[in-house]
Amino acid sequence: MDVRPIKSEADYDAALAEIDRLFDAPAGSAEGDRLEVLTTLVEAYESAHHRMPLPDPIEAIKFRMEQAGLKQSDLVPAIGSKSHVSEVLNRRRPLTLPMIRRLNRDFGIPLEILVREYETAA
Repeated sequence: MDVRPIKSEADYDAALAEIDRLFDAPAGSAEGDRLEVLTTLVEAYESAHHRMPLPDPIEAIKFRMEQAGLKQSDLVPAIGSKSHVSEVLNRRRPLTLPMIRRLNRDFGIPLEILVREYETAA
């Protein structure tokens, strides 16, 4: 198996093309092992060179709601009343530290996202 570290965008593109070719390789086969190694190398390269910006806190909350099939009323224990939830999601009320802590604890939204500054309508 001739696998090398990914050091450039050309190496990255070649690794992606090879992953595409090997995508349906059976696990445990030589091609499956190659696919696994290439995937690990690509993930490492992407985390170092293709970082995605952190999302806006409100968009992250909405994404988690969509992901988990939650309704606004499900956020009441973390944010407060139904009106507070609506105001937060519509950017008329900023997140407070207690809200941030509960959203992190109860819904697993990372703190580094929730504490970011964001635009409010106020």
